[in-house]
Amino acid sequence: MTVFEGRFTDVADLRIGLVIARFNDLVTGKLLSGCLDSLSRHGIDVSPGSSQLDVAWVPGSFEIPLVAQRLAASGRYQVVITLGAVIRGDTPHFDVVVAEVSKGVAAVARDTGVPVIFGVLTTDTLQQALERAGIKSNLGWSYGLQALEMGSLMAALPKQQP
Repeated sequence: MTVFEGRFTDVADLRIGLVIARFNDLVTGKLLSGCLDSLSRHGIDVSPGSSQLDVAWVPGSFEIPLVAQRLAASGRYQVVITLGAVIRGDTPHFDVVVAEVSKGVAAVARDTGVPVIFGVLTTDTLQQALERAGIKSNLGWSYGLQALEMGSLMAALPKQQP
């Protein structure tokens, strides 16, 4: 029996694309900080001149799947991380955005074969979002770890036959 597992080391050849929503940037900025800290502590160059990491800002979470699709389809990245925050309001807008961004991100991964980490917080309140982005813990850190694990796991799996 062969067991395949991702690792958090040997990341020298890993290229990561990040897609971040500018809307709710108080939250997404904290997620980004946690994510970059995680990646950096595990050996990814996160400096402005990095050849391992590219960052794309989009207006809001609804726009994340389109840019994630472009990055994943480019062949340049082994993994894409998406960061956003959708906070429930008084209208059904929340439900529409959450449904479309989650379906869109999942479709990108399936269509391209590139792992796409779903780092879009969906909360009822700003307080809940802030708790998940740094007050209690920073899920950005976890999204960074997930990217490293999935990038190395995909590299370890048998290649697809054409």
